[in-house]
Amino acid sequence: MKRNYEGQEVDVVIVGAGAAGGVLAKELSEAGMKVVVLESGPFRDPQRDFASDELSMQSLGWQDTRIVDGADPLEMGVNNSGWGVGGGTTHFTGVFLRFHETDFQGRTLEGHGEDWPITYADLEPYYHKVEREIAVSGPKHFPWGPFRGPYPYPERDPISPNAQLFAEGCERLGIPWTVTPLAILSAPFEDRPPCINRGFCQQGCMPNAKFSTLIVHIPRAIRAGAEVLADCTVLRVNTDAAGKATGVTFEHQSNMYEQRARIVILAAHVIETPRLLLNSANAQFPDGLANRNGWVGRSFMTHSSHDVYARFDQEVRLYKGTPVLASTQEYYTTSESRGFIKGYTLHAHGAKPVSFAQGLAKSSGPGQAPVWGRRLREAMLDYNYYARITMVGEVLPDPNNRITLSDEKDSRGMPVARVTFSYGDNDKRLIDHAVGRMSSILEAAGGRPAFVVPDTAHLMGGCRMGDDPDTSVVNSYGQSHDIPNLFLCGSSMFVTSGAGNPTNTVMALAHRTADYLKQHALKSNW
Repeated sequence: MKRNYEGQEVDVVIVGAGAAGGVLAKELSEAGMKVVVLESGPFRDPQRDFASDELSMQSLGWQDTRIVDGADPLEMGVNNSGWGVGGGTTHFTGVFLRFHETDFQGRTLEGHGEDWPITYADLEPYYHKVEREIAVSGPKHFPWGPFRGPYPYPERDPISPNAQLFAEGCERLGIPWTVTPLAILSAPFEDRPPCINRGFCQQGCMPNAKFSTLIVHIPRAIRAGAEVLADCTVLRVNTDAAGKATGVTFEHQSNMYEQRARIVILAAHVIETPRLLLNSANAQFPDGLANRNGWVGRSFMTHSSHDVYARFDQEVRLYKGTPVLASTQEYYTTSESRGFIKGYTLHAHGAKPVSFAQGLAKSSGPGQAPVWGRRLREAMLDYNYYARITMVGEVLPDPNNRITLSDEKDSRGMPVARVTFSYGDNDKRLIDHAVGRMSSILEAAGGRPAFVVPDTAHLMGGCRMGDDPDTSVVNSYGQSHDIPNLFLCGSSMFVTSGAGNPTNTVMALAHRTADYLKQHALKSNW
């Protein structure tokens, strides 16, 4: 392993090279800081290492064992985590939505949930910056939230047959819909080509039409002098007698190394970030780093992401084109008449054959058990006739939903993460309403709803931001209340989950943290 700074202290070490880590690496290295990025997974070449193969490309998700429990244990893997340079941006669908004003001030504006220590206005300039930087494609007019368009690049056209059926069903029911804003090019941009509707966005985009930090931010960071070390798993954050972070210990090819740094940033996503903080416990911080108040790992959230499949008499071919091309946020915000608070986004969402089969094997219709054996085979024979809608539902924060360390150890001797999750009553009522709406839209389009697949997506929270050190882990810039030169960045900082895909917000937060560090890092005695 080539090291440019072997034995030397750098300005910043970043753990994780995904949506947040990639942005931070680029911004800080271009500002003249010495930056090292440590990524547990490999450094892939899209043309050489991506494939139009559902099974082999599951390797884009975190593969290590995690113990799950609670009343509604989560399915771990590629659906909610990334592994490798680029992190989850290598296999996300490219859906690129902003949060709404109510997401940041739910208690103030709606009387429900929690307030963030920032408002939409604090992130608005960073949303603009991110969308221009990667040329987000979207409609001229977006019907919901404070930002109504236009997006930097035109919307994707044409939309898929599955998206067309979704649009027809919405229009017949009087539900507004729109072509989905996507981090996927509709025209050439810089050295990247427009989308050719290859359709394997979740298996890695070989042509590079879909954004990822692997192909955008990380190369720019390297050109600016950053060192990106793949296949390096960080095991703990180190501290000194004064209680400051001094760097990290990591493993590469069974050898142990230490990277010293003036500033440590954990951008290792929602499970690995608290896992690292808890595993870094020492005599000075017996309960783990940044955890004097016991909030590390607590109130992590997921999005409910149930699917409804309906059979049509005509062919739909769910594999065709970009997975998500039509959406509605008509049910995004609280309406007391629905019997629950908060809301959800609906997407027309394609599915490849393997994921279709895996979904049906854990699905059920009214009064039905999961589909196995002959019934599964018969349903698979009709794969081309099914359409699908999926939800992105807000899940309320609950301190009992938490990430802790189990007694089991992985191959490196690090405790395996335990992920405990249960839906609350409000979450369940929201899901029921969304499933009913999805079924109605498919019926209005001429389909016969057949399968409901319970699922989740997008992990958030666990190290939430706040102004009060007694009830939060970091401030609004991701700076630890307990250790001033230890920062966290990414969706682990979220206070609430919102009802839309989180990547745009993750990257906006990373830009905001980068600006804060550029202003204060080199002149502060943290």
